[in-house]
Amino acid sequence: MSTTAHRYEDAVTRYFEAWNAEDPAARAKAVAAAWTEEGGYTDPLADVSGHDEIAALIAAAREQFPGFEFRLAGGVDGHHDTARFSWELVSAADGSAPVAGSDVITLDGQGRIRAVLGFLDRVPAGA
Repeated sequence: MSTTAHRYEDAVTRYFEAWNAEDPAARAKAVAAAWTEEGGYTDPLADVSGHDEIAALIAAAREQFPGFEFRLAGGVDGHHDTARFSWELVSAADGSAPVAGSDVITLDGQGRIRAVLGFLDRVPAGA
């Protein structure tokens, strides 16, 4: 795997560490490790920027889906400062994945996320 590919993989690993952090202090630390100070996250349901807003968005998602974990679905593809990947929100209890999406991230020179553009591919009714 090339150094560039490792850069994308590392960024996505940190991204999922932030989304899966249960403790608020661990989440804040993981968000700071994954995103730049002014980094943002946009999907059809949210448009936030900065560490505090991103951490609050993640906390809200975790509250809505307790006992679930975000997991990579497939590989990470990238070029230049941009990578894309798909994910699923998986239940620890039964392995179901009611929510799935695809994200495109833009990285800074240190491999931290400047922006996320998220697309929701599967969302349960009422979510």
